[in-house]
Amino acid sequence: MFKFKLEKHPASNWQRLLLPLYAILLTFGITSIILLLTGVNPFRAFYYFLIEPLSDSVSLIEVLVKATPLFLTGIAVSLAFSSGYWNIGAEGQLIAGATAGAGLGMVIHNTSQFIGIPALIIGGFIAGALWALLPAILKIKLAVDEIVTTLLMNSVVLFIVSFLLNGPWRNPISGWPQSPEIDKSTTFIKLIPKMRLHLGFIIALLVIFAVWFLLTKTKLGFEMRASGLGKDAALFAGINVNRTILISALLSGGIAGIAGAGEVAGIHYHLIEAISGGLGYTGVIVATLSSLNPLGVIPSAIFIGLIDTGAQSLSRATGVPIHLGDIVQALLLLTILGMFLFQNYRIRRIK
Repeated sequence: MFKFKLEKHPASNWQRLLLPLYAILLTFGITSIILLLTGVNPFRAFYYFLIEPLSDSVSLIEVLVKATPLFLTGIAVSLAFSSGYWNIGAEGQLIAGATAGAGLGMVIHNTSQFIGIPALIIGGFIAGALWALLPAILKIKLAVDEIVTTLLMNSVVLFIVSFLLNGPWRNPISGWPQSPEIDKSTTFIKLIPKMRLHLGFIIALLVIFAVWFLLTKTKLGFEMRASGLGKDAALFAGINVNRTILISALLSGGIAGIAGAGEVAGIHYHLIEAISGGLGYTGVIVATLSSLNPLGVIPSAIFIGLIDTGAQSLSRATGVPIHLGDIVQALLLLTILGMFLFQNYRIRRIK
């Protein structure tokens, strides 16, 4: 007879790299059971999930379009988590950035895109950072749990947007609860004619590399990572942990705000209540799947974009509800969190 024991045992570097892969395999294993119960062949389903979206240029570009805001929300969450600040408010910060972007797009007129686009990006960053400011101050001054405050702020900004779209910003032409169209000088340039891929894709990649450089090559980045690994040790080393948390919170919120401004300037061209659709929460999955590695955010976001696009293909081909993609993402978050246990522990069989 054998028993199993959970014992402390740090994983090697290559084992840590494989943990996200194990989480993906486990997720698809659980998804296979769900598909079998609904009478769908799992192999056929996974073809539509993972292969069919890459089979032609149109769907491949769509994967990159869906990955673009996830690049930004993923790196925003990753930056905050790496600093020991558990920002669950990227959703609200994204919406705040989108609101600012729509507002600026409505008031900026008769200028060039060289002025309008930077103004929209800066405005989105500032709005996202300001929306992240209050939870950070509460964390620093009163030790209020930032998980709760950042999460609650997501609901607050939704009420503000609802008030604007059903009141002063309601489209005067259509009467729909959406803001008027932004000025053309503030819209993002399309990277490929007649395709939805826009300038935000390049901006997102530049932000990711900037955060990677910040965290790995600068003194501030070292202080952020040290604070995330252990605040007591960081304080002992002379690091101003409160200042570090504040900076990381503002940068994280600002980057999420850029994602919101990009959705307005590159996709919708106006503000709607469903401007995000959970992109901020999905950023938590992207950051977790990348093991908080800034460069790992790129393949993680593309993978989630692939799942999202594949869920639409699967729904059209088999009639499976499109929400299966959301189930896969939720399972992926749970499995990767479970796999993180094996970074410092292992299961050993004993007699």
